[in-house]
Amino acid sequence: MKKRVKARREPAPGQPINLRILGEYLNLSPATISLVLNDAPGVRAIPQETRDRVRAAAAKFDYRPSFYARSLRKRQTFSIGVLVPDLSDSYSGQVLTGVEQYLIEEGYFYLTASHRRKPDLIEEYPRMLMERSVEGFILIDTVLQHGLKLPAVAVAGHRDIPGITNVVLDQRRAAELTLRHLYKLGHRKIAFMRGGSHSSDADDRWECLRIVAKELGIDIRPELTVLLKSLASTPELGFDPACELLSRKVQFTAMVCYNDIAAIGAIRAIMDHGMRVPDDISVVGFDDIQGAAFHNPSLTTIRQPLHEMGTVAARTLLQRVRGEAIDPYVAPILPELVIRESTCPPRERPSQRSEVKALRRRQGARTG
Repeated sequence: MKKRVKARREPAPGQPINLRILGEYLNLSPATISLVLNDAPGVRAIPQETRDRVRAAAAKFDYRPSFYARSLRKRQTFSIGVLVPDLSDSYSGQVLTGVEQYLIEEGYFYLTASHRRKPDLIEEYPRMLMERSVEGFILIDTVLQHGLKLPAVAVAGHRDIPGITNVVLDQRRAAELTLRHLYKLGHRKIAFMRGGSHSSDADDRWECLRIVAKELGIDIRPELTVLLKSLASTPELGFDPACELLSRKVQFTAMVCYNDIAAIGAIRAIMDHGMRVPDDISVVGFDDIQGAAFHNPSLTTIRQPLHEMGTVAARTLLQRVRGEAIDPYVAPILPELVIRESTCPPRERPSQRSEVKALRRRQGARTG
Protein backbone atom coordinates (compact mmCIF):
# COMPACT_ATOMS: atom_id res chain seq x y z
CA MET A 1 0.00 0.00 0.00
CA LYS A 2 1.39 3.41 -0.97
CA LYS A 3 2.25 5.65 1.99
CA ARG A 4 -0.05 8.61 2.24
CA VAL A 5 1.74 11.97 2.32
CA LYS A 6 0.08 14.71 4.32
CA ALA A 7 -0.88 17.68 2.13
CA ARG A 8 1.14 20.85 2.59
CA ARG A 9 -0.57 23.67 4.40
CA GLU A 10 0.39 27.00 2.86
CA PRO A 11 0.76 29.84 5.40
CA ALA A 12 -1.87 32.55 5.04
CA PRO A 13 -0.70 35.80 3.39
CA GLY A 14 0.95 38.05 5.97
CA GLN A 15 1.00 35.30 8.59
CA PRO A 16 4.13 35.43 10.83
CA ILE A 17 6.40 32.50 10.06
CA ASN A 18 7.80 30.42 12.89
CA LEU A 19 9.17 26.91 13.34
CA ARG A 20 5.68 25.44 13.95
CA ILE A 21 4.29 26.95 10.74
CA LEU A 22 7.31 25.72 8.75
CA GLY A 23 6.92 22.29 10.35
CA GLU A 24 3.27 22.06 9.28
CA TYR A 25 4.19 23.16 5.76
CA LEU A 26 7.04 20.65 5.41
CA ASN A 27 5.49 17.88 7.53
CA LEU A 28 8.62 17.92 9.67
CA SER A 29 9.20 18.49 13.35
CA PRO A 30 10.28 21.98 14.48
CA ALA A 31 13.37 20.35 16.04
CA THR A 32 14.51 18.99 12.68
CA ILE A 33 14.03 22.39 11.02
CA SER A 34 15.96 24.11 13.84
CA LEU A 35 18.87 21.68 13.49
CA VAL A 36 19.13 22.40 9.77
CA LEU A 37 18.79 26.18 9.89
CA ASN A 38 21.23 26.55 12.78
CA ASP A 39 23.66 24.07 11.22
CA ALA A 40 23.75 22.40 14.62
CA PRO A 41 25.85 19.36 15.56
CA GLY A 42 24.16 16.21 14.29
CA VAL A 43 22.68 17.89 11.22
CA ARG A 44 24.62 15.51 8.97
CA ALA A 45 22.38 12.69 10.18
CA ILE A 46 19.47 14.37 8.39
CA PRO A 47 19.19 13.37 4.70
CA GLN A 48 20.49 15.95 2.24
CA GLU A 49 17.15 16.02 0.44
CA THR A 50 15.42 17.02 3.70
CA ARG A 51 18.00 19.69 4.42
CA ASP A 52 17.51 21.14 0.94
CA ARG A 53 13.72 21.21 1.42
CA VAL A 54 14.06 23.04 4.74
CA ARG A 55 16.39 25.68 3.35
CA ALA A 56 14.24 26.19 0.26
CA ALA A 57 11.12 26.70 2.39
CA ALA A 58 12.95 29.11 4.71
CA ALA A 59 14.04 31.12 1.68
CA LYS A 60 10.55 31.03 0.17
CA PHE A 61 8.93 32.48 3.29
CA ASP A 62 11.95 34.65 4.26
CA TYR A 63 12.32 32.87 7.60
CA ARG A 64 15.44 33.32 9.71
CA PRO A 65 16.31 31.61 12.99
CA SER A 66 15.78 33.79 16.05
CA PHE A 67 19.10 35.22 17.14
CA TYR A 68 17.77 35.79 20.64
CA ALA A 69 16.52 32.24 20.97
CA ARG A 70 19.87 30.93 19.79
CA SER A 71 21.69 33.18 22.26
CA LEU A 72 19.50 32.08 25.17
CA ARG A 73 19.84 28.43 24.25
CA LYS A 74 23.63 28.52 24.02
CA ARG A 75 24.12 31.35 26.51
CA GLN A 76 26.16 33.19 23.90
CA THR A 77 25.68 36.40 21.94
CA PHE A 78 28.14 35.51 19.16
CA SER A 79 29.42 39.09 19.18
CA ILE A 80 32.84 40.63 19.79
CA GLY A 81 33.86 44.19 20.67
CA VAL A 82 36.64 45.79 18.60
CA LEU A 83 38.43 48.99 19.67
CA VAL A 84 40.41 51.02 17.12
CA PRO A 85 42.02 54.48 17.23
CA ASP A 86 40.38 55.68 14.01
CA LEU A 87 38.21 53.84 11.50
CA SER A 88 39.72 55.85 8.64
CA ASP A 89 43.24 54.72 9.56
CA SER A 90 44.69 52.36 6.91
CA TYR A 91 46.51 50.28 9.54
CA SER A 92 43.33 49.58 11.51
CA GLY A 93 41.33 49.02 8.34
CA GLN A 94 43.63 46.30 7.05
CA VAL A 95 43.72 44.53 10.43
CA LEU A 96 39.93 44.71 10.56
CA THR A 97 39.62 42.89 7.22
CA GLY A 98 41.36 39.88 8.75
CA VAL A 99 39.26 40.10 11.93
CA GLU A 100 36.01 40.39 9.99
CA GLN A 101 36.73 37.53 7.59
CA TYR A 102 37.51 35.08 10.37
CA LEU A 103 34.59 36.10 12.60
CA ILE A 104 32.09 35.82 9.74
CA GLU A 105 33.33 32.32 8.95
CA GLU A 106 32.79 31.39 12.61
CA GLY A 107 29.29 32.90 12.75
CA TYR A 108 30.26 35.89 14.87
CA PHE A 109 29.36 39.56 14.58
CA TYR A 110 31.48 42.46 15.81
CA LEU A 111 30.83 45.94 17.18
CA THR A 112 33.49 48.57 16.50
CA ALA A 113 34.26 51.67 18.58
CA SER A 114 36.74 54.39 17.54
CA HIS A 115 38.36 56.01 20.59
CA ARG A 116 40.66 58.48 18.75
CA ARG A 117 43.31 57.75 21.42
CA LYS A 118 41.34 59.55 24.12
CA PRO A 119 42.01 57.87 27.51
CA ASP A 120 38.46 58.45 28.76
CA LEU A 121 36.97 56.68 25.73
CA ILE A 122 39.45 53.80 26.02
CA GLU A 123 38.12 53.35 29.57
CA GLU A 124 34.44 53.84 28.77
CA TYR A 125 33.96 51.90 25.53
CA PRO A 126 34.73 48.43 26.97
CA ARG A 127 32.05 49.00 29.63
CA MET A 128 29.54 50.09 26.99
CA LEU A 129 30.32 47.06 24.84
CA MET A 130 30.00 44.70 27.80
CA GLU A 131 26.52 46.16 28.43
CA ARG A 132 25.75 44.94 24.90
CA SER A 133 26.90 41.46 25.94
CA VAL A 134 29.99 41.02 23.79
CA GLU A 135 31.95 37.88 24.62
CA GLY A 136 35.44 39.35 24.27
CA PHE A 137 37.55 42.17 22.88
CA ILE A 138 40.03 42.76 20.08
CA LEU A 139 42.11 45.91 20.65
CA ILE A 140 43.93 47.38 17.66
CA ASP A 141 46.82 49.76 18.40
CA THR A 142 45.16 50.66 21.69
CA VAL A 143 47.17 51.46 24.82
CA LEU A 144 45.59 49.76 27.84
CA GLN A 145 46.41 50.60 31.43
CA HIS A 146 44.83 47.49 33.01
CA GLY A 147 43.11 44.21 32.22
CA LEU A 148 39.48 43.71 31.19
CA LYS A 149 36.75 41.51 32.62
CA LEU A 150 36.44 39.49 29.41
CA PRO A 151 38.98 37.64 27.23
CA ALA A 152 40.92 40.17 25.14
CA VAL A 153 43.53 40.12 22.38
CA ALA A 154 45.65 43.18 21.60
CA VAL A 155 47.09 43.71 18.12
CA ALA A 156 50.36 45.60 18.56
CA GLY A 157 50.07 45.17 22.32
CA HIS A 158 53.35 45.18 24.23
CA ARG A 159 52.31 45.39 27.86
CA ASP A 160 52.29 42.38 30.16
CA ILE A 161 48.70 42.72 31.42
CA PRO A 162 46.86 39.75 32.98
CA GLY A 163 44.14 38.43 30.70
CA ILE A 164 45.47 40.17 27.57
CA THR A 165 46.96 38.10 24.74
CA ASN A 166 49.34 40.11 22.56
CA VAL A 167 49.70 39.74 18.79
CA VAL A 168 52.92 41.59 17.98
CA LEU A 169 55.30 42.12 15.11
CA ASP A 170 58.96 41.24 15.68
CA GLN A 171 60.15 44.84 16.07
CA ARG A 172 63.81 43.84 16.47
CA ARG A 173 63.73 42.13 13.09
CA ALA A 174 61.97 45.16 11.56
CA ALA A 175 64.69 47.50 12.89
CA GLU A 176 67.42 45.26 11.44
CA LEU A 177 65.76 45.17 8.01
CA THR A 178 65.35 48.96 7.98
CA LEU A 179 68.78 50.04 9.14
CA ARG A 180 70.79 47.33 7.38
CA HIS A 181 69.10 48.29 4.10
CA LEU A 182 70.11 51.94 4.52
CA TYR A 183 73.58 51.01 5.80
CA LYS A 184 74.29 48.79 2.78
CA LEU A 185 73.23 51.62 0.49
CA GLY A 186 75.86 53.80 2.16
CA HIS A 187 73.77 55.99 4.46
CA ARG A 188 75.36 57.03 7.75
CA LYS A 189 73.62 60.34 8.52
CA ILE A 190 70.08 59.18 9.22
CA ALA A 191 67.17 61.15 10.67
CA PHE A 192 64.48 59.45 12.76
CA MET A 193 60.80 60.08 13.46
CA ARG A 194 59.94 58.55 16.82
CA GLY A 195 56.32 57.57 17.52
CA GLY A 196 54.45 59.15 20.40
CA SER A 197 53.48 57.24 23.54
CA HIS A 198 49.84 57.24 22.38
CA SER A 199 50.79 54.54 19.86
CA SER A 200 51.20 51.07 21.37
CA ASP A 201 54.15 50.14 19.11
CA ALA A 202 56.15 53.32 19.69
CA ASP A 203 58.40 52.51 22.64
CA ASP A 204 59.31 48.99 21.54
CA ARG A 205 60.02 50.08 17.97
CA TRP A 206 62.24 52.94 19.12
CA GLU A 207 64.20 50.78 21.54
CA CYS A 208 64.87 48.20 18.81
CA LEU A 209 66.05 50.92 16.40
CA ARG A 210 68.46 52.23 19.05
CA ILE A 211 69.90 48.76 19.68
CA VAL A 212 70.42 47.94 16.00
CA ALA A 213 71.84 51.40 15.24
CA LYS A 214 74.44 50.90 17.97
CA GLU A 215 75.38 47.50 16.54
CA LEU A 216 75.91 49.05 13.10
CA GLY A 217 77.81 52.05 14.41
CA ILE A 218 75.09 54.51 13.34
CA ASP A 219 74.82 57.54 15.61
CA ILE A 220 71.29 58.54 16.55
CA ARG A 221 71.84 62.25 16.97
CA PRO A 222 69.37 64.36 18.98
CA GLU A 223 69.36 67.06 16.29
CA LEU A 224 68.31 64.41 13.73
CA THR A 225 65.51 62.99 15.89
CA VAL A 226 61.96 64.27 16.18
CA LEU A 227 59.03 63.04 18.27
CA LEU A 228 55.64 62.72 16.62
CA LYS A 229 53.04 64.50 18.73
CA SER A 230 50.04 64.69 16.40
CA LEU A 231 47.18 62.18 16.71
CA ALA A 232 46.32 62.58 13.03
CA SER A 233 45.87 59.54 10.80
CA THR A 234 46.72 61.58 7.70
CA PRO A 235 50.05 62.57 6.06
CA GLU A 236 49.97 65.66 8.25
CA LEU A 237 51.38 63.34 10.91
CA GLY A 238 54.81 63.42 9.25
CA PHE A 239 54.71 66.73 7.36
CA ASP A 240 55.37 69.15 10.23
CA PRO A 241 58.03 66.96 11.94
CA ALA A 242 59.90 66.61 8.62
CA CYS A 243 59.77 70.40 8.15
CA GLU A 244 61.19 70.77 11.66
CA LEU A 245 64.07 68.41 10.87
CA LEU A 246 64.86 70.23 7.64
CA SER A 247 64.74 73.63 9.34
CA ARG A 248 67.57 72.60 11.69
CA LYS A 249 70.00 72.80 8.75
CA VAL A 250 71.74 69.58 9.80
CA GLN A 251 72.62 67.42 6.80
CA PHE A 252 71.21 63.90 6.55
CA THR A 253 70.78 61.53 3.61
CA ALA A 254 67.99 59.26 4.84
CA MET A 255 64.92 59.41 7.05
CA VAL A 256 63.31 56.56 8.98
CA CYS A 257 59.63 57.37 9.51
CA TYR A 258 57.38 55.89 12.18
CA ASN A 259 54.84 54.66 9.65
CA ASP A 260 53.80 54.98 6.00
CA ILE A 261 51.36 57.83 6.62
CA ALA A 262 54.13 59.86 8.27
CA ALA A 263 56.52 58.93 5.43
CA ILE A 264 54.11 60.25 2.79
CA GLY A 265 53.85 63.54 4.68
CA ALA A 266 57.63 63.69 5.03
CA ILE A 267 58.11 63.24 1.27
CA ARG A 268 55.80 66.19 0.65
CA ALA A 269 57.84 68.32 3.09
CA ILE A 270 61.12 67.35 1.41
CA MET A 271 59.74 68.31 -1.98
CA ASP A 272 58.44 71.62 -0.62
CA HIS A 273 62.00 72.37 0.51
CA GLY A 274 63.29 71.97 -3.03
CA MET A 275 64.75 68.49 -2.67
CA ARG A 276 63.96 65.14 -4.23
CA VAL A 277 63.24 61.66 -2.89
CA PRO A 278 65.35 59.55 -3.06
CA ASP A 279 68.03 61.59 -4.91
CA ASP A 280 68.64 63.95 -1.99
CA ILE A 281 67.00 62.09 0.89
CA SER A 282 65.92 58.46 1.04
CA VAL A 283 62.74 57.71 3.00
CA VAL A 284 61.63 54.46 4.67
CA GLY A 285 58.12 53.89 6.01
CA PHE A 286 56.49 51.18 8.10
CA ASP A 287 53.30 49.06 7.69
CA ASP A 288 53.01 48.79 3.86
CA ILE A 289 49.53 50.28 3.75
CA GLN A 290 47.56 49.88 0.53
CA GLY A 291 48.65 53.27 -0.85
CA ALA A 292 52.38 52.74 -0.25
CA ALA A 293 53.00 51.02 -3.59
CA PHE A 294 51.09 53.68 -5.54
CA HIS A 295 52.63 56.80 -4.03
CA ASN A 296 55.10 58.75 -6.16
CA PRO A 297 57.79 57.69 -5.50
CA SER A 298 56.55 54.30 -4.36
CA LEU A 299 57.48 53.73 -0.75
CA THR A 300 60.23 51.48 0.59
CA THR A 301 58.74 50.15 3.80
CA ILE A 302 58.48 47.41 6.38
CA ARG A 303 55.51 45.22 5.57
CA GLN A 304 53.38 44.09 8.46
CA PRO A 305 51.04 41.26 7.41
CA LEU A 306 48.11 43.26 8.78
CA HIS A 307 45.37 41.02 7.40
CA GLU A 308 47.11 37.99 8.90
CA MET A 309 47.50 39.77 12.24
CA GLY A 310 43.75 40.41 12.29
CA THR A 311 43.03 36.76 11.50
CA VAL A 312 45.39 35.57 14.23
CA ALA A 313 43.77 37.96 16.71
CA ALA A 314 40.23 36.77 15.90
CA ARG A 315 41.19 33.10 15.96
CA THR A 316 43.06 33.49 19.26
CA LEU A 317 40.18 35.36 20.89
CA LEU A 318 37.59 32.74 19.92
CA GLN A 319 39.91 30.04 21.24
CA ARG A 320 40.02 31.86 24.55
CA VAL A 321 36.25 32.46 24.56
CA ARG A 322 35.77 28.70 24.04
CA GLY A 323 38.32 27.86 26.71
CA GLU A 324 40.81 26.38 24.23
CA ALA A 325 43.77 28.78 24.57
CA ILE A 326 45.99 29.01 27.63
CA ASP A 327 49.22 30.73 26.52
CA PRO A 328 49.22 34.47 27.36
CA TYR A 329 51.20 35.44 24.26
CA VAL A 330 51.13 34.72 20.55
CA ALA A 331 54.49 34.18 18.84
CA PRO A 332 55.75 37.40 17.20
CA ILE A 333 54.81 37.79 13.54
CA LEU A 334 57.70 38.33 11.14
CA PRO A 335 57.99 41.53 9.08
CA GLU A 336 59.29 41.89 5.53
CA LEU A 337 61.33 44.63 3.86
CA VAL A 338 59.71 45.88 0.64
CA ILE A 339 62.20 47.88 -1.44
CA ARG A 340 60.66 50.38 -3.85
CA GLU A 341 61.58 53.78 -5.27
CA SER A 342 62.00 55.95 -2.18
CA THR A 343 65.50 54.71 -1.27
CA CYS A 344 68.81 54.72 -3.15
CA PRO A 345 72.52 55.22 -2.34
CA PRO A 346 73.32 58.73 -1.11
CA ARG A 347 74.62 60.93 -3.86
CA GLU A 348 77.76 63.04 -3.48
CA ARG A 349 77.03 66.64 -2.64
CA PRO A 350 79.13 69.37 -4.34
CA SER A 351 81.29 69.79 -1.25
CA GLN A 352 81.86 66.05 -1.11
CA ARG A 353 82.84 65.87 -4.78
CA SER A 354 85.44 68.66 -4.33
CA GLU A 355 86.92 66.89 -1.31
CA VAL A 356 87.21 63.65 -3.31
CA LYS A 357 88.92 65.46 -6.21
CA ALA A 358 91.36 67.18 -3.83
CA LEU A 359 92.20 63.85 -2.20
CA ARG A 360 92.87 62.27 -5.62
CA ARG A 361 95.13 65.17 -6.61
CA ARG A 362 97.16 64.78 -3.41
CA GLN A 363 97.44 61.02 -3.96
CA GLY A 364 98.56 61.63 -7.58
CA ALA A 365 101.20 64.14 -6.44
CA ARG A 366 102.66 61.65 -3.94
CA THR A 367 102.93 58.88 -6.54
CA GLY A 368 104.24 61.18 -9.30
